Amino acid sequence: MRNILLSRPTATDVESQVRKVLRGLGNPEPPLKLEDVRALLRLDRGYYSTRNDGFLREKVSRLAVAGAQIIERPTLLFDAVRKFDLRALYLPDRRRILLDETQPTPKQRWNEAHEIGHSILPWHADLMLGDHEQSLTPGCHAQIEAEANYTAGQLLFLQDRFLTAANDSTPTLDAVRALKSGFGNTYTTTFWRFIEGAHTDLPMIGLIGPHPRRLPANFNVSDPFRYVIESPAFVETFKSVAVADLHRAVSSYCGGQRAGPLGAAEIVLTDRNGDGHVFHFESFGNTYDCLTLAVYRRRHARVVGF
Repeated sequence: MRNILLSRPTATDVESQVRKVLRGLGNPEPPLKLEDVRALLRLDRGYYSTRNDGFLREKVSRLAVAGAQIIERPTLLFDAVRKFDLRALYLPDRRRILLDETQPTPKQRWNEAHEIGHSILPWHADLMLGDHEQSLTPGCHAQIEAEANYTAGQLLFLQDRFLTAANDSTPTLDAVRALKSGFGNTYTTTFWRFIEGAHTDLPMIGLIGPHPRRLPANFNVSDPFRYVIESPAFVETFKSVAVADLHRAVSSYCGGQRAGPLGAAEIVLTDRNGDGHVFHFESFGNTYDCLTLAVYRRRHARVVGF
C-alpha cells in the first residue's frame, strides 16, 4: 500500500486542529501522554477482543449508541470489526474509543492516536459508522484514514518538535532509531513520519515488508511490501516505481541475518522525464519486518561508449 499525501489545505486544517489540542495541554514534552489527551477532549476508552467472539459480542451488546442503525441492529459494530479486521474504532455519539486488546501495547498507542484523530477532525463525525453513501466508497475511506493517520502523527510527534530534531539529523535509519525512543513511538511510525515530514526538499522512499531472504509461505511477488512510503519531494519528481523492481533492488544487497543492519547499496531510479538518479538504499531487520530507506544522492552519469 502506498501512502496518501494530503493536499496542503487539508494538511493545514489538520495541523490547526492538533495545534489547539497541544496548546490546551500546555505544549507538553515528549513522549505525549494519551490519557491527558483523552481527558482534555473528554473521550472514553474501552477494549474488545477480536480473538474471542463471545467477548466481542458481549462488549458490542452493551453499547448504547444513539444511532438508529445500531439500535435496530446491535451487531452492526461486530460485523464491521470482523469484516474489516478493525484494530480500533471510534464511536462519535458516545465519544468512545474501542481498542483491540489483543494488539501489542505499542500498536495500541498508534491505534488510539488514530481514533483520537477521527474525534478531533470535525468533518469526520458525519462519515463514521457508514452514515453516508460516500463514506462507503474506497476512495473516501482511504482519504479519511490518511487524514486520521496524519493527525495521529502530528499528535504523537508533537508537530514541529519532531521535525526540528529530524531535520537536524542526517537522513539514515540510525537517525530514525535515535528519534524513536525520545518520542515513545514505534520504529515503524517514526520511520513513516520521518519520510513524510522531514528534509522536505530531499526525495526519499521507505519500504516495509518481509525480510527478502526469509519470505513467508504466502508471499505475493506482485505485492511484496505492506507499505511503500514516498516523500512529497519524491512524488513531485519521480514516477511511482514498480514494487517488483523495488523488491528486486532490496533483495540484491540484503544479507541473510535475521535482524539488525541487512545491507546497503546505490540503486538508480528514473524520474518523470526518464532520467536516472542514484539513491542510497539501506535496510534493517527488526525480527518481523525489513525496513528500507532510500535517499536521493545525485544524478546518474551515463557512460557513453565510442
